[in-house]
This record gives sequence, structure tokens and C-alpha cells, in this order.
Amino acid sequence: MIYVESEHSAMAAAIGASVTGVRTFTATCSQGLMLMSEVCFIAAGMRLPIVMAVANRAISAPINIWNDQSDSLAQRDSGWIQLYAESAQEAHDTIIQAYKIAEKVFLPVMVCVDGFTLSHVWENADLLDQKDVDNFLPKFKPMFTLDPEKPVTMGPIAFPNTYMEFKQQQEEAMKTALKEIVKTSKEFKSKFKRNYGNGLVETYNLKGAKTAYVCMGSVCTTVRGAVDDLNREGKKVGLIKIKSFRPFPKEDLVSVCKNLKNVIVLDKAVSPGNEGVICTELKAALQNQKTNIKGVIVGLGGRDVTKYSILKAFKNRDKKGVDWL
Repeated sequence: MIYVESEHSAMAAAIGASVTGVRTFTATCSQGLMLMSEVCFIAAGMRLPIVMAVANRAISAPINIWNDQSDSLAQRDSGWIQLYAESAQEAHDTIIQAYKIAEKVFLPVMVCVDGFTLSHVWENADLLDQKDVDNFLPKFKPMFTLDPEKPVTMGPIAFPNTYMEFKQQQEEAMKTALKEIVKTSKEFKSKFKRNYGNGLVETYNLKGAKTAYVCMGSVCTTVRGAVDDLNREGKKVGLIKIKSFRPFPKEDLVSVCKNLKNVIVLDKAVSPGNEGVICTELKAALQNQKTNIKGVIVGLGGRDVTKYSILKAFKNRDKKGVDWL
């Protein structure tokens, strides 16, 4: 463990550790992730398989320490894989899987958990012991390492005639990550009997549904309860939980939304001047479908997302514009 003076230094230290060929982990949130941002791009550009937990919290100003997802979603173009957990158990399982994914495609991974909602609560979880983890994860074989006996340069300058090729390789690695996330999820399920959809998208009560909520993180648990209530009333409603935001699972979402009349997107981050972040991405993915997509902003700055607000979003599903609940 290395103690540093700031999150900027923390990611710099993580980069330094990773390039020597060891598994590396760090954690951050909110303003810390914003300070770390510059170095996050470097970690991804250097193709280092660092794993980082992000306890999602709001970004100032005004000063707010409570949960929403605006911090990690502000980093969506940094080149990191982003996986979102609904529970403490899922966070534990996802971090272990994250190393396998990261080391296969050589990209860093954020495992995002809702601040306070998950990071500061107790709940039962089945923790794998070190032997189980060692059996699941192969021995780490870095692409390159810093070694005085075999000197190399890492992170050198790329002139205009090569920079685009580096970025294209990152994009291809993200596409490969889609397959690796699914593969790793299947392997984890086979070994430990736990899974979260296919690792990209998880659905609940979607068979026969005409309307579905789309969201990420712990709010999905509350939505499940609302979905059950609506179905008891004869409404045909389901849930689509996005687990992988980067890479964005376009094909999976097109598939699960193909028979839906309405999609209600619950966003815990807004892109000012536009709409919710997930809503924008989903509209792009479903642009060739006739599904009505309703954007709803919820939970900013830690505001409770209640079953009442989720049911209200259902009532407003045909209204034009973005709702703030």
C-alpha cells in the first residue's frame, strides 16, 4: 500500500506499479476522480489493466457528498471499462472478474458502486477466499514491463502520423471487451453459481412486457419492487439493468428492447444542455426502432429515489420532454 498526497498522485502511483508487472488496485470518488482525470486518460492510453473502485458521489458545486453517478459518467470517454454494481455482493464479484477482463484486453476497469447507498451500508455477502480467487484468475502476464535488464520506453510521444492508430487500437480493445465480459461472466457463474445477466445487461420480468425501465446501480433494486407492483395491477412492465456502460452494449440493448413500446430511462447523471447520459446513449442505440424513449432525471445529489417516483415516471411515460423527479 502506498500513501500519497492526492488522487492525482494515487493514479500516478498505480501506473508506476502496473508497469512493473503487478496487479494494481485503487479507489476514489467524486472530486477525487475529477482530480485524477488527467492521469486516468494516461492509464488507459498506456493500456494498463488497473482496477479501480468508484464510490459514485455528486460533483460540486454546490458542495454535496451524497450519491449520484455524475462522477464516473463524466469519465466515460477516458478509455476505461465501466461496470456498475447493484449490491455489495455484485461489487465483490465484479472486482474479481474485472482483473480477468482487464488483463485480457489490456484496458483499466472502473467498478462503480453507489456512494453511501452501497459503500456505507452492511449487507450479507459471500466473500471468496484467496484460494478461490487464485484458481479463477490466471497468472498475470503483462504485455510489457519496466525492467532495468531489458529497458523499454513507456508512454512516449506519438506524432500526428501515429496517434490515431493508438486510439483506434483502444477502440478495438473496447469491442473485444464486450466478448470478454460475457465470457468471464459465464466462467464466474460456472465456478461460483452467481451471475448478473450476461455481464453486460441483466433483465427482470421482461418477457411479455410492453414497457421497461432502464437504469444502473442500486436503484435497480427499488425498480424491481415497483415493477412487481405494476404487474400485480395488470401492467406489463420489466427492468433492463445496464451493468456495462463502457463498452456500451448496443446490440444487447437493441435485442432486449425490440418488442417494447416504451422505455423509461432513469438517469442519475445529466449532461447539461442535453438530457440524461444513459438516455442519450440509448437513443443512439435504438435509433432504428420505434420504441418511445422517456428520459427521467432522478437521485441527483443523493435525493431518495422512491417507489412513488418510479411509479410516477411510469404514469408520465407518454409525456414529451425530460422529467425531473
